Amino acid sequence: MSKAPTDRKSTLPSKADILQFLESSDEKITKREIARAFSVKGSDRIELKHRLREMVEDGVIERDSSKTLRPAGRLPSVTVVDITGPDAFGDVLARPANWHSDAPVPKIYLSDGKMRGKTRALGRGDRALVRLTLLEDQQSYSASIIKVLEGSTKQMLGVFHGSDLGGRVVPIDKKARDELLIDQGDVAGALDGELVTADLLPRRHDQQRGLKPARIVERHGDVSQTKQISLIAIHQYDLPTEFSKETLAEARAARPAPFDGREDLRDIPLITIDPSDARDHDDAVFAEPDTDTANPGGWHVIVAIADVAYYVRPNSALDRDARLRGNSAYFPDRVVPMLPEELSTDLCSLRPGEDRPCMAVHMWFDAHGQKLRHRFVRGVMRSAANISYEEVQGAMDGNPSSKAAPLLDLVLKPLYAAHDAITEARNERSPLEIQSDEKKILLDKDGEIAEIVPRVPLRAHRVIEDLMVWANVCAAETLEQKRMACMYRVHEEPAMDKVEALRDFLGTLDYKLARSQILSPRMFNKVLEKFRDTPHAILINQVVLRSQTQAYYSPENKGHFGLALTRYAHFTSPIRRYADLLVHRGLIRALGFGDDGLHDSEVDAMGDLGEAISQTERRAMAAERDSVDRYLAAFLAGRIGHSFKGRISGVTRFGLFVTLMPSGGDGLVPVSTMGSDFYQYEEHQHALVGQRHGQIYRLGDVVDVRLSEAQPISGGLKLELVNEPNRNGKPSSGRPYKKHSAGPHKPGTAPKAGRDKAKRKPGGKGKAKPGRHRKSAQ
Repeated sequence: MSKAPTDRKSTLPSKADILQFLESSDEKITKREIARAFSVKGSDRIELKHRLREMVEDGVIERDSSKTLRPAGRLPSVTVVDITGPDAFGDVLARPANWHSDAPVPKIYLSDGKMRGKTRALGRGDRALVRLTLLEDQQSYSASIIKVLEGSTKQMLGVFHGSDLGGRVVPIDKKARDELLIDQGDVAGALDGELVTADLLPRRHDQQRGLKPARIVERHGDVSQTKQISLIAIHQYDLPTEFSKETLAEARAARPAPFDGREDLRDIPLITIDPSDARDHDDAVFAEPDTDTANPGGWHVIVAIADVAYYVRPNSALDRDARLRGNSAYFPDRVVPMLPEELSTDLCSLRPGEDRPCMAVHMWFDAHGQKLRHRFVRGVMRSAANISYEEVQGAMDGNPSSKAAPLLDLVLKPLYAAHDAITEARNERSPLEIQSDEKKILLDKDGEIAEIVPRVPLRAHRVIEDLMVWANVCAAETLEQKRMACMYRVHEEPAMDKVEALRDFLGTLDYKLARSQILSPRMFNKVLEKFRDTPHAILINQVVLRSQTQAYYSPENKGHFGLALTRYAHFTSPIRRYADLLVHRGLIRALGFGDDGLHDSEVDAMGDLGEAISQTERRAMAAERDSVDRYLAAFLAGRIGHSFKGRISGVTRFGLFVTLMPSGGDGLVPVSTMGSDFYQYEEHQHALVGQRHGQIYRLGDVVDVRLSEAQPISGGLKLELVNEPNRNGKPSSGRPYKKHSAGPHKPGTAPKAGRDKAKRKPGGKGKAKPGRHRKSAQ
């Protein structure tokens, strides 16, 4: 508690003295504390009471039910808050649970790392008791969690089971263990088996135990319909789906950009190459031989990108919503865009035959693909065509479509020839060459799953990827040269403990990864190449991938390990990534292209922005991954009892994660179902080793499995091994046991007790799923 001045006599404090005393204290203050601090005695206490009452009536101070006094608008040091979710910078915000004032709600930031491991992480709608600390601006607070409370006002998505007489809602969130109770008057007409949104209600005095009460506020239809899958993922990861009224108004009011002062690129046959189902086209390319006689065999390449920065100005409503989303999220049946469609699929999309403003980079390469120089321009272009990757590849393979045929000699062949040179330089640089195993979900006209196929990598993909990489490099180089703030795409080198784990694992395959080597992508590529045409190829690809760090955004340049580049930034997709929009603004400001460049407030907040958009990227990736899991589970739900070939994609103490071939569905084989053996988890080998029969199941092994359970709502698959060794010890699948693989135990002996022992346990749930890894090098 703050103290009153020590030289104060025993006189009644003025209203200004009282207010100053309350403002300087973060403790609970009542009339008694004020009287004691100012040595108010006798009849002065009555006068103090009247003065305090006047201050309350005048709205200068406030008094709560516990008679605590505080300056008007000031929150108590300990209070209850509702979590409202992250702001545009990724900070988790809260608001007072019982705020009834007409004054603006004070901003409360939830402090990181202060939950002391006692409670789960909080999400939007959760309620907590917190301790508040007033920040320097005297208007906002930092909150540390004391206790997570019941009675939040959050919504939950779930499946309703019941009738108009009431029922229950089973949440789709795997973390939500309890069902919700729906009274007769709160059903809102929901039918049994419908996907619904329910508001949690406070418990009544006679309802302190049992299921949490809730009210259905929205019906989404039959949960068995495939179209619900993406909605579930969107809700589970709290992806923003509605733009503010101000944002929509700005988007509808947007008009085509004027072309005065822009470099005219409309006579150049720039083309956009995208997936066949793409609706937004934000990058166009062109290549031609360099006419400079000093660069024989060299190439002039242009990469033109939609000028999104012209339409999305710093601190506008469009900007605030884009920053909150951070990026677009893509699902098999829909897109949650970063920008409204008026921009993303219209004004900012490089449509064929339409004039569009752009930011373009001219790049010159020598005959061996080394970049000689580059130049950025703010221009206007007219796309000559939009064609798919498959059309490009077909044309280059001698089977051009009617759309691709006119472009073959004019654009496509020069692009491929320029890429031949760039590939030579790429090979010399040796970026990480991890293979992707992504699956593509094909839907029919009714939105149902028609087929699940692997994404086939084409040379056309590599052409565009490599040209985009160089455009991104040029952006980072220019911003660095101009000493302008840059949002780098950072991919740090692997942590040494992961490299050591990889080294130990490769040792079990008789491959020695020398400790004296300097970490580089080339080192990992040699490992991948060594095993490329062996039965271990997929296994090695997975283990090398898991040894890498995750890429992120930061204003601090730490290089891009995966691409073997010293500086790198994202520039080529401003329609769908906020990081690229920041880079565009940086270039506009650095090169004097206009007054809509990077704002000083963005420069100051670049670190926070990097953390925020890194988090939104991971959130979107997790939602996309989970939706794919649910689609796969729905696709396989009608094949319970069928047998499949699968590849072990994860090994844990509690079982094996297996990826089914060719669909790509991931399921768990619980160790409790694996015959009568005892299995020990050998971490450095990524293997479960049978201690009785000598069977080994290792990451990358191909096994025969039977589908025993599929949960489309959660996306979980449960599997059983088809040929697990029987009680007589007859093995049928997996690897033969090698003595050095079993660690300290020998086959045929019972394993010793210990934390590394994966013993069969009855009642295993078996519904967990592994996290599939996505290449993050770019």
